[in-house]
Amino acid sequence: MRAVTGTGRRDRVPPHPDLRDIGLQQVLDALVDPVRRRIVAELWAADEDLACGTIELPVSKSTATHHFHVLREAGLVRQHYAGTSRMNALRREEFEERFPGLLRAVVTAHEGDAAG
Repeated sequence: MRAVTGTGRRDRVPPHPDLRDIGLQQVLDALVDPVRRRIVAELWAADEDLACGTIELPVSKSTATHHFHVLREAGLVRQHYAGTSRMNALRREEFEERFPGLLRAVVTAHEGDAAG
């Protein structure tokens, strides 16, 4: 029998970059994909953190995971687990401080594209 130290569980919060280390080009590269812009728009409109599976996307689950990873690496979303669900929140306030007006412009443009 093995002894378990501490709680015996791994930290399930993925690493998040410091936005001071994120450049505009990395953000724009992340936002060039329409699926990722859709995720950002959904999180912008949400009143609470959303599980990955609650956002309807026209891609497979593994591809959706990739898109969330790109957004996290670009500093756009913060992820944590609630039970077995990976929850996502837009880092709106932090992002507004680093890149003023950018998220609002992206979401507004995305909504205009979706309507037309």
